[in-house]
Amino acid sequence: MKNFTHEVQETSNWLSKHGAVKNNGMTRLLYTPEWISAQKALKNAFEHSGLNAYYDDIGNLFGQIKGSKYPDQVILSGSHIDTVVNGGNLDGQFGIEAAYIALDYLQKTYGQPLRTLEVVSLAEEEGSRFPYAYWGSKNVVGIAKSEDVKSISDAEGINFVDAMTTAGFQFRPAHQPIRNDIKTFVELHIEQGNVLEREQTTIGVVNNIVGQRRYSITLKGEANHAGTTPMGYRKDTICAFSRICFESTEKAKQYGDPLVLTFGRVVPHPNTVNVVPGQTDFTLDCRHTDKQILVQFTEIIENDIQRICQEMGITAEINLWMDESPIPMNNELVEFVKTICEENKYSYKVMHSGAGHDSQIFAPHIPTVMMFVPSIHGISHNPAEATKLADLAEGVKLLTEVLYKLAYIE
Repeated sequence: MKNFTHEVQETSNWLSKHGAVKNNGMTRLLYTPEWISAQKALKNAFEHSGLNAYYDDIGNLFGQIKGSKYPDQVILSGSHIDTVVNGGNLDGQFGIEAAYIALDYLQKTYGQPLRTLEVVSLAEEEGSRFPYAYWGSKNVVGIAKSEDVKSISDAEGINFVDAMTTAGFQFRPAHQPIRNDIKTFVELHIEQGNVLEREQTTIGVVNNIVGQRRYSITLKGEANHAGTTPMGYRKDTICAFSRICFESTEKAKQYGDPLVLTFGRVVPHPNTVNVVPGQTDFTLDCRHTDKQILVQFTEIIENDIQRICQEMGITAEINLWMDESPIPMNNELVEFVKTICEENKYSYKVMHSGAGHDSQIFAPHIPTVMMFVPSIHGISHNPAEATKLADLAEGVKLLTEVLYKLAYIE
């Protein structure tokens, strides 16, 4: 199999122009002009390579090579085209580039496959413009609901449906059957963590995507004068939060990997220098590959929050707004990719994903496997997001070999 360094560099250069912002950042939000521009550029590239390029109703873009013997057995590969605000140019985009490069090479080298090959540029995954994630992949597998997005708007007050129709797309008709021709989904992605880099390993074969529980929590005490309220008389919610944060983090460390716990947003009120904060709003994000452990740990934390607040004369409102189960990848496909790695002497490890991906939407419906390449310093969702060109090329090489065996071998 060839070295794909040149193809990776060339493809990334032109696609990264669509949505580029200052400091080498990338902002390409669903149904914006930058998003439309990127999808059009990809469609042109697909067609130039001889792929049959087409959109579905909501704006997922596909590039297809029809299979000669099993045209209704589709091997699908790709990722999402949208980004976070001021993110990098690899998250999502690299998986699309890699699948496009692989299909272009396979068609030119081996001709028509036995099974249909498709690259997909999924419309949305991040939830960065509207409070809804995985719009692209949820539509492919038929679980997206129009009623969930009809009333939502972005930060500028633009309604989801208005943005979609302005971009030239519409809801999938209710009577339209769900695709049943996709045999396998394969996603190549940057790790967005630093495990592979620290272990000096080139490929991660993902066997599981973590479950997530996310909370919005409000502590209510009493706002009062910072100078005249004795320490013993205070109902200080930021003090309560600090106890909650410290105790919870220590317990998470004791549980050990792969459990992770994050307090990501903290807003005290009135948030001024000379008032005891009478209310504090904060978020809690907990993840693990085992659902039972995830639930067990978070229930302990919920009880701890109530105990600490009771001791301090404070009340707590706890809202669990995300409760996603861990999603395993298809075991046969994991073993299949491991075998290819071993046969071709890739440096690899089997690992879980601590981040959410489109693969977790596909996996309950379609046999799915995911591979990682390293992220430099584990940085992602940031203009500094980067991966060594040699590692990107190795990822494309592995993906090409995987797709060849899935689509060209009887």
